[in-house]
This record gives sequence, C-alpha cells and structure tokens, in this order.
Amino acid sequence: VPLVVTADGTSLVAPAEGELAAHVGLSTIPTADFYDLVVVGGGPAGLGAAVYGASEGLRTVLVEREATGGQAGQSSRIENYLGFPDGVSGAQLTDRARRQALKFGTEILSAREVVGLDAAGSGRVVRFGQGSAITAHTVVLATGVSYRRLATSSLDEFTGAGVFYGSTVTEAITCSGEEVYLVGGANSAGQAAVYLSRYARRVHLLIRGAELSGSMSRYLIEQIGGIDHIVVHPWTEVAGGKGDGHLQQLTLRDVRSGATDSVDSSWLFVFIGAEPRTEWLEGVVERDARGFVITGPDLVADGQRPANWPLPRDPYHLESSVPGVFAAGDVRAASLKRVASAVGDGAMAISLVHRYLESQ
Repeated sequence: VPLVVTADGTSLVAPAEGELAAHVGLSTIPTADFYDLVVVGGGPAGLGAAVYGASEGLRTVLVEREATGGQAGQSSRIENYLGFPDGVSGAQLTDRARRQALKFGTEILSAREVVGLDAAGSGRVVRFGQGSAITAHTVVLATGVSYRRLATSSLDEFTGAGVFYGSTVTEAITCSGEEVYLVGGANSAGQAAVYLSRYARRVHLLIRGAELSGSMSRYLIEQIGGIDHIVVHPWTEVAGGKGDGHLQQLTLRDVRSGATDSVDSSWLFVFIGAEPRTEWLEGVVERDARGFVITGPDLVADGQRPANWPLPRDPYHLESSVPGVFAAGDVRAASLKRVASAVGDGAMAISLVHRYLESQ
C-alpha cells in the first residue's frame, strides 16, 4: 500500500507523486528546453506571474512541487480580496487563477521539485530533482513559505492524526460537535477559527500574547468577537500531547507562570507563521538571515550594488542579486504576506521582466 487503481483499470503500487500526477492527466514533463519565463511556485504570486506573462506573449512555464494554490489554496475563507464582497475560498480563487493561466497558454508542470538555479550567459538554468533542467531568459521565484511546526516532539506522531498544519477545509466536517484547539494569532488562524466554528462545539484560539490586535485584521477580530463559541486564550501555548494512534489530550502552558493544564481534545490546528523554501538558492541569490530573497533597493547598501552584479544599473524593484531572476510574494524579503499583494507582486514582476528583456 498505497495501491491506486486508475479509471482505465491500471494498478499503481506505491506510486511516486510524479507517476500519479501523470496518470491523472497532469503535466510533469516540459515540452521544450527553452522558455521566455520560468515561474517557480504555484501560489497566488506564481499564478499571477504566469497569467500576466502568458497573456503578454511570453512563452511561460510554471513549475509546482505539489499542487497549485499554495497556502492560499488551503484557506477556508478569504473575505478581504478585491472583487469578492461575499468572500471566496482559497481553493476557488486559486483554481480560477490556474484555469486562467492555462487559457493564456501557460504550461504547468506538477509534482516537479526545483533543486537548483544557475546563470549560464544570458540564460537562467532551472534544475529539477530528477536531474533534468530547463533554461529561460528570466525566472520568477514564487515559492512562498511553508508552515512552521510546533517545537513539541510529543506531537510529531499525531501529524495528520489530530494535529494539522494549515489545513481546515477537509477536516472541518469531521470536527462536528467537538472541542477544537487552534494555535495562532494572525489572519490565517482567524479565518480558520471562524470556519471551524460552523462545525465544532467550541473553538479554542490559543495565542502567546495578550490580544489579537497586533497581528490580525480588524474585520476578523470583530467576527471572532461575535461568535460565542470561539474562546480566545491569551498567554497560552501547547506544551505537549498524548493519544493512542490519534491525538486525545493536550497539555497547555501559561507562558507567564509556566503553569500547565491538561484538556481532552482530538483536534489541534496550527497556524504559527511560516518559513521560506529557499535552501536550494544558497550561494546563488542573496537572502536575509531568515532565508527570504532580498530584492531591488534592499540589495544596494551604501550605494554599492551586490557582489558580482554585472550590469551598469541597480537591480529593478523585485529583481534578485542575479539579473533576470525576480522574487514575488511571500518568498520576497519584506513582502506583505497577503494574497492580494502576492498577486500584485506577480503582475509587477512581469512588467520588470519585459524591461529586462528589452535591455538585453
């Protein structure tokens, strides 16, 4: 196991992700060796770049390690995105963007992990984990971030068995009538708490600080305040958990006094921030201490351009320390970490791609 039987009766025994993706009709192999633009990452920033790039005539390929949508695709409800006054789920929004990118001719490669980036003359070489590579004039890095894990080893065995990172939609209905605990104080945690409150008997929102106002949008704080069965627990963190194959009990700790308390619960959802997936860029583009890609004016320190910068101009606004390689969305240092701003980054990156290409 797992055994997967496809629609045509083919049996796949423990298939790799790429093999499974190919059998369900997803593209995994590029149709060309050279493109105008390679977009790495299929979240809002990557999809935005792909839509604008392809619609403006660039031969564009988008490479996604898992599935298009990124973290935004897992959001149960986004209510402050322009043009959707009644809100929209992350899955709906990003699926529309994926279809829009395909309509304009973007080639989307699924289940392909990018492990390296090289500058080869005027080309930018993107290397895959399987040893193959593609080359392009330009690259947009839109790899986003991955959810941080709780630093509590006793919970590791319950990941997917009561402990979930950044996921609520598929598990929410199974929480009906249950006591649900949720860790986090930013918008993603607030959206998840509101969504889970439709099903759970009570949602306990655990935050390490005194209140939500420092990290969560006002509209979400007001929504949470209007739902009686969402309870906010300030100064509280998860210290451990127990269970037999599935989470059954949590240990909560007061961060001020250190006092602990045990509560019965089979559901813990964690939204405690995220980290960029940029280890594969080590030694290629400049990153900050946390691994986010530094771009544009932030690369010019005291009037000095980045080391080994070959051009007689400063880097463009979203351009990395490698000319022709841009960063968009959450992976970019000092980005706003919002869906709308990520899409804007993707669109802006394409205007800068055109400027770069015209100067070559």
